[in-house]
Amino acid sequence: MKKILFVSSEVHPLLKTGGLADVAGSLPLSLAELGQDIRIFMPNYGAITYNQEVHKKSTLHVDNRTVHILETRLPNSDVIVWLLDYPDFFGGHGNPYTDEYGHAWINSAERFTLFCRIAVEIAQNRANLDWQADIAHCNDWQSGLVPALLRLEPNRPATVFTIHNMAYQGVFSQETFQQLNLPSELWNHHDIEFYNSMSFIKGGIACADHITTVSPTYALEIQTPEFGYGLNGLLHHRHNELNGIINGIDLDQWSPETDTRIPQTYSATRLGSKLINKKALQKHFSLPENETIPVIGLISRLVEQKGIDLVIDCLESIVDYPMQFVLLGNGDKGFEHRLKNLSYLHPDKISINIGYDEDLAHLIEAGADLFLMPSLFEPCGLNQLYSQRYGTLPIVRYTGGLADTVVDTLPDSITAHTATGFVFHEATAGALIETVKRALLLYANTKVWRQIQKNAMKKDFSWQNSAEQYLTLYKTL
Repeated sequence: MKKILFVSSEVHPLLKTGGLADVAGSLPLSLAELGQDIRIFMPNYGAITYNQEVHKKSTLHVDNRTVHILETRLPNSDVIVWLLDYPDFFGGHGNPYTDEYGHAWINSAERFTLFCRIAVEIAQNRANLDWQADIAHCNDWQSGLVPALLRLEPNRPATVFTIHNMAYQGVFSQETFQQLNLPSELWNHHDIEFYNSMSFIKGGIACADHITTVSPTYALEIQTPEFGYGLNGLLHHRHNELNGIINGIDLDQWSPETDTRIPQTYSATRLGSKLINKKALQKHFSLPENETIPVIGLISRLVEQKGIDLVIDCLESIVDYPMQFVLLGNGDKGFEHRLKNLSYLHPDKISINIGYDEDLAHLIEAGADLFLMPSLFEPCGLNQLYSQRYGTLPIVRYTGGLADTVVDTLPDSITAHTATGFVFHEATAGALIETVKRALLLYANTKVWRQIQKNAMKKDFSWQNSAEQYLTLYKTL
């Protein structure tokens, strides 16, 4: 049994802004089920919602500050969560990274430096908790100083640093570094110094014993200038200590056989029942209720990274084909306006819902025939996993986790019963249009389509599968 300190700036369902929270709320549960002694550590934000008892566990004096460590549990589990209680830094409104007005916290460097210092105290059994870690598993830039600080400690735990998205790095000025009272020996190009600035994420990448990211293909992509954001050389230098492990999905929340958010449950052996969800989806989006017309769904932030401009160009070209398109999302106002305009021009083909609604997200996954994810980059991605689980065949670009989890429908993969979706390579509207046309043509072949749906629904995207890979890694350190 390993003692694992899992360090994350957000954890679902306590507080979530993105996919990191889903990982931090699911992977520790699966590791606990595999018999590991795991503790989660996160800040005690003012916005956290609890449904378990919270009590003070200890008090620490670090860097002229008095902080408390609170203890609670992940909802509906025995997994212990330790919370850094320091209201001056974490008690305000807003989310972990921005204030209530959407501006980055001006003291972000101070906040997460304190978070990392306390994580080190816990890992080294200096936090009056009577617990010392064998592994400190850190996630994204907010915990990047933990491997750097632990490297200076005797008898330290092994460290793992997981990159969820290289685009966010936690870079601050040299002046900020000097104000943080960090060990001066960390200020060099082997540790956290990055072009005369300090980089939290570089601390994790340079100093952790092992680096993981959230898909094998993304682990290769971040070693290139296009995806490495200036750290591709260091990542390539450490390629022997770098690998990708696909995120899992919460099968309690995302299973067509048990989903309470959809009108009709179904399975790979009861695919006919999926049509009830399709009709409900068409009705919700005010589209003609016709089970023979393929429905393409998309749930996304409307930003350039997600390939939304490709989607708009594609829709303008395929609108005369037999198909319907539904979208749930928000983001760039220009994209929102162009999409709404298309829906006004083609009300019987295109329907747009600006915003986010969890029930509607489940209905789209269950009711659509195809799911669109033409991302320019995607470290892991979740919707393509949900879609396969629901027999809703994904159309994806070959990048990151999309490349690792969707098998293109080609003659060989159809014959081998391994096809699970449709894949294109070039980030162009033309490539997307051709792939959508290919999918629409195949939809007419009901027998082949059903087989591909069954292939997709059989795939194992459980967290247990991912947790076993992490546990194997921990044992090598």
